[in-house]
Amino acid sequence: MAAQSLSSLADNALFIAAIAMIIDNSGPVWAIPFMKWFFALAYVVLAPFAGILSDRFPKGQVMLVANSIKFLGCFIMLFCNFWSHVNFSECFIVITSYGLVGVGAAIYSPAKYGIVTEILEPNLLVKGNSWIEGLTVLSIIMGTCLGSYLLSPKISYCLLQNQFISGFAKTKSEAAIAVILIIYLLSSIFNILIKKTNIQYPESSISFNNLTINFYKNVFTLWNDKIGKISLSVTTVFWGVSTSLQIIVLDWSQKHLRYSLDQTYILIGIVAIGTIIGAILVAKIVTLQKALNVLPIGILIGVMMLFMPLINELLHAYILLLIIGTLAGFFVVPLNAILQYRGRILLSAGNSIAVQNFNEQLNVLLMVSIYTLLVWAQVKIDYIIVAYGLFVIVSMSLFTYWNHRNIP
Repeated sequence: MAAQSLSSLADNALFIAAIAMIIDNSGPVWAIPFMKWFFALAYVVLAPFAGILSDRFPKGQVMLVANSIKFLGCFIMLFCNFWSHVNFSECFIVITSYGLVGVGAAIYSPAKYGIVTEILEPNLLVKGNSWIEGLTVLSIIMGTCLGSYLLSPKISYCLLQNQFISGFAKTKSEAAIAVILIIYLLSSIFNILIKKTNIQYPESSISFNNLTINFYKNVFTLWNDKIGKISLSVTTVFWGVSTSLQIIVLDWSQKHLRYSLDQTYILIGIVAIGTIIGAILVAKIVTLQKALNVLPIGILIGVMMLFMPLINELLHAYILLLIIGTLAGFFVVPLNAILQYRGRILLSAGNSIAVQNFNEQLNVLLMVSIYTLLVWAQVKIDYIIVAYGLFVIVSMSLFTYWNHRNIP
């Protein structure tokens, strides 16, 4: 839990710092969502191989290697920008470096989730996932908070006055990335401490053709499962919208609340508190057998999103984001738990997570691409929020009806 929380924390703090670096380099507005798109692309491309890698080697070792790749991407982003002093009009190095971090994250994910199913009995999966998913969502949110906090004038000034950091950084974005490098190192220490579970999976061929064919067989296997396809559909939509909202909130807070990039950590922190509340509540209320009963909560999340364009006061924003965070935590934990349980029965821990990542990140590519096009077309942020909110309401309503009818 410590290893994956720190690693995810660094990933999301790096995203905010990279945005600041793009702004420092006078990059185009569309470069920010495109950077997120590049990150998701790594998940989609590596999905056929990440699950096999996770099952073939001890998961702690896989997490260590993946975290090292993330560290490398962060290192390249910092030092290429620091040493070159070039104004990257297309921000190529920032985008590709964050894409390399995505490669590490794609390898990391099946291992960090798969190890949970190896350690815990099925009846403990919801509680276990409430911790893991709660910490993962929390690390995503707090990572965004940390990135914003490191960019604040007072903190960035203190960092740049530090003799060690000032030797590697001349701007506030570079100083933030230097701190994030240290977090990746801390995560690696915890990766080393993870013990082997000694669970063996049947070995399969590692040739490119066999891996690709077997992976898509796994995709069809999970999609053909009556329960698996419902939970996979829901989590796919949820994470696609959630990733887009992570970018949307940045723009929304500037337009409606007059927040700067370094102040957004306050709003993200409110969502974090709500997510923790939701994860704690669902662990006490919902069992694995009743996991799909939370589907109507997804509709309510979409409804709450429609109120965002009406908000112009801080207190109202805090209340709304607290509600959305609580609903999200309550919603996603049991659905992930049941999907992992069905995936382990039908496939294996690593392969099922790889299939889940493939579908979710494919939708992230789609949703972020749509957002990028809307930004490029200069569509107002309020219209974008309403469109995404309506999409959530319609899709979650269909999934709820689908589950009620139990369509095979």
